[in-house]
Amino acid sequence: MTEDEKTNIEYRMSNVECRTSEKEPTVESVTEAVLFASDEPLSAERLADIVGTSVKQIRTHIKNLNDKYKANNNAFGIEQIAGGYQMLTLSPYNHWLKKLLRVRSDSKLSPAALETLAIIAYKQPVIRADIETIRGVAVGEIARSLMYKGLVKIVGRAEVLGRPMLYGTTKKFLEVFGLNSLKDLPKIEELKKPLA
Repeated sequence: MTEDEKTNIEYRMSNVECRTSEKEPTVESVTEAVLFASDEPLSAERLADIVGTSVKQIRTHIKNLNDKYKANNNAFGIEQIAGGYQMLTLSPYNHWLKKLLRVRSDSKLSPAALETLAIIAYKQPVIRADIETIRGVAVGEIARSLMYKGLVKIVGRAEVLGRPMLYGTTKKFLEVFGLNSLKDLPKIEELKKPLA
């Protein structure tokens, strides 16, 4: 176990101690806490080393915990995978977890998407050619992605040759970035100031 892992587990356990005034932790509850905090499977030997008990005791505690989870109709259990134990959500809940993961991946923006979104937010309504002039690269795919995520929309057509589409931000853009209106965007001069 690395020093970072130990510190992480100690930190998480100290936070739980601060929030609860319950009785002293048991070997079983410590086993549960370690598995809850771990983002990878832990072997019985490693768990025994961390918790300070035998491998046989660890296996008994894991069985007891799983029995409690099943009796309480919990949405998770401790599974044996990849040569170790890990706390996992049960398969009947996959449908909802997929929705959660889709929302998370939809909300992540690449640096290029953030830059394009900033240009649209500050220059709107703006045509794609103007965005590409500022960025120096084609932005068609990024603009489509921002529209798919609901952050950008077509707000009209420019009164120039070819009548290109004008891009602007959406209400969702304001919600995601915690703005009441576009007037709440930081002033460009503020963004240029060096950090103190």
